[in-house]
Amino acid sequence: MPVVVPVAGRPSGAATNDPASGPASIAALRDAVLKGREPPPARTVASLASYRWLVVGTVCIGAVMGQLDASIAQLLLPRLELEFSARLSTVSWVAVAYVLAMAAFLPIFARLADLVGRKLMYTGGFLLFVLSSAFCGLAPNIPVLIAFRVLQGIASALLGSNGIAIVVAAAGPERRGRALGILAAAQAVGLSAGPAIGGLVLDMLNWQWVFWINVPVGLAGAVAGWFVLPPTRNLPVDTRFDWKGALLIAPALTALMAALNEGYAWGATSPLLLGSALLAVILLTLFVRSERRAEAPLIDLRLFRRRAFSAGITAGLLSYAALFGLFFLMPFILVRAYGDSIFAAGLRLCIVPVMLGVVAPIGGALYDRLGARLPTVLGMFICVGASVMLYAALEGTPDSLPLVMLALAGFGVGQGLFISPNNSAIMAAAPTSLTGEAGGLLNVTRSCGVSVGVAAASSLLAWRLAVLTGSGHNTLHANVPHLLSAGRDVIVLLGGFAAIAAAISLTQASRKPQLYANDGKARQADASRFVQKGNRASCTQRRSQ
Repeated sequence: MPVVVPVAGRPSGAATNDPASGPASIAALRDAVLKGREPPPARTVASLASYRWLVVGTVCIGAVMGQLDASIAQLLLPRLELEFSARLSTVSWVAVAYVLAMAAFLPIFARLADLVGRKLMYTGGFLLFVLSSAFCGLAPNIPVLIAFRVLQGIASALLGSNGIAIVVAAAGPERRGRALGILAAAQAVGLSAGPAIGGLVLDMLNWQWVFWINVPVGLAGAVAGWFVLPPTRNLPVDTRFDWKGALLIAPALTALMAALNEGYAWGATSPLLLGSALLAVILLTLFVRSERRAEAPLIDLRLFRRRAFSAGITAGLLSYAALFGLFFLMPFILVRAYGDSIFAAGLRLCIVPVMLGVVAPIGGALYDRLGARLPTVLGMFICVGASVMLYAALEGTPDSLPLVMLALAGFGVGQGLFISPNNSAIMAAAPTSLTGEAGGLLNVTRSCGVSVGVAAASSLLAWRLAVLTGSGHNTLHANVPHLLSAGRDVIVLLGGFAAIAAAISLTQASRKPQLYANDGKARQADASRFVQKGNRASCTQRRSQ
């Protein structure tokens, strides 16, 4: 008699006693390659009481790897500038190309995952990340390296578009907050370990090892995904894919991200900036019109009619803008004003993601008990308070460093309280059939927030330095008082992002999620109402036409 595992996150109706159907069999590998059939998890793994947390842990491998690679790459740019005698504007595309590719493909892979399943796409993302990382280390010049970074960004999109949906399905509604809190903590671990590991690798080994260290981690993630992750359940009968939307969204997001990331470098009146911005507006307008008319849209825009979803997405974008704007600003302050080495500045900055990682599971647990409003609003208010403290503490003297570090720690605490409850509220607002799509949009929001934060912080810093010193091309010429003054202006902007995010978060539901999320019938009826509303809207639109 086959063993059926009915709990959330396990394959319902899967025969796990038959070794021939397990993931270690040749038949399972053949069916995966030729038929796209997802194998069940290993029987010994699926029978464990902690199975759902093993699934979460497997997804955390990808979360750590992606954030580790992103943070290490920032430290690599000065080395590449010397190794290849390349201009800074060229070298910067080693980092930008990764973000552009990831943001462009996230919505596409999120929709495909809802149609064909998440396990194979997630495991394939690990394998592609391993392959592209190895090729990055073998790149003979900057253009080839940038091309392989694009491939690496596509692999990261495969992981990012599926990870949140897998975690939500495995944990179930009653454990969603804690599971997403653990995932946020894993991302913080990767983000905080990046500067330290990157500095150590670049000091002791060749630059290629920055990419080659991903190979064993990615292989471990692929093996774990194959043997641990459950096959996707309840795949839709209708597998139509919106190719028109896919062809529009990738270049639209690429143009938008290019304008955000390179706006200051190109200049406000540059044809490249104006052309990218205009192209982004045109393509996004065409994409929205296409999605409204599509019978099976790539992104169901009706999601944004839900207050909890749209509020969570907007607040999340602003919180990431504040966080990564701070990551951009503080290395300049610590190195130029306080005299730290790059490695020492990276270690000091680690306090932000470390505190985020420590507090994120607490934020997830608070969501499970109290809902989203309290932890998200409290988290952003703490970030506002930390910004005020940082503004007051920036004096450039050794005596002020303890207060600076305390303010950075407070910023990490606030982000930790905010991120997992806000992510949980976003996922709870989406119907079960659109979980993967909602997770992909959440990751697109993070990428856009990173770009908005870095672009806003860099543009304001350069403008204020130009006002104070007559030149804003770099920070090398600025004296300490001028740099600190311009830095304080950036901190005011970042604190404003956090304050707006707090105000938006006040609209989140205050009731406990257990009152409605545990009721599977209610969730199913909710999804049915969502579809019926869309059908009525489509009929009305056709009659009007």
